[in-house]
Amino acid sequence: MTGPEILPLGLEAVLVRYATTWSEEANSAAQRLAVALAADPLPGQTEVAPGLGSVLLRFDRLTTGRMQFAAALRQRLTAPAPEPAAARHWTVPACFGGCWGADLTEAAALAGRSESDLISELCATDLRVLALGFAPGQPYLGTLPAHWQMPRLPALTPRVEAGTITTALRQIVLFAAPSPTGWRALGRTAFRPFAADAAEPFRLRPGDFLRFTPTSTENIAALIEKGDPLGGAILGFPK
Repeated sequence: MTGPEILPLGLEAVLVRYATTWSEEANSAAQRLAVALAADPLPGQTEVAPGLGSVLLRFDRLTTGRMQFAAALRQRLTAPAPEPAAARHWTVPACFGGCWGADLTEAAALAGRSESDLISELCATDLRVLALGFAPGQPYLGTLPAHWQMPRLPALTPRVEAGTITTALRQIVLFAAPSPTGWRALGRTAFRPFAADAAEPFRLRPGDFLRFTPTSTENIAALIEKGDPLGGAILGFPK
């Protein structure tokens, strides 16, 4: 971790960058800063959005300037970081392989594991929400062992459905909306990370933990048909 650096971003934003390569330490630092600034905003602050190792901060140019905003930010960065809140734990039913996990066989071969061993490993892992991005509420989950470091597909898959589980460079991306992708599809959930009409549209928060629990394709299809955006997910571990 090299930062934090304060970098200009457009006319009304700055980026606090903790590292230029993946680091658990940088990711945790970015999450802590984002939580602190969301709870106690800087003068003129209008938005805070944490990334994998950075935090985007927007400010209102009618009430503050970049120099004043950056100065206030530097002061905040020297203050002790608050203790993070207790993490929430989600359990999400998922099915793997078949039409919704068309790339599972290839992913297992790249990892040097059998399909069942790869999925067992995934479902035994408490995945931390590292960041939300690309689409509203879409989580990047991780991190996984080194054998999950797989290259992107040579060509885009034209469309995966919302709830699709993909592997992405030792991370899992759980798609929040239908999308093309270059990541390998392993399976699907009926869980929707983003619900525009909900009181809290983003189901997951950076720092949450998520564990997939395997179920049948038929059960996931029934949950999708039911239309509940939680898709059988529970906040907590099953008893």
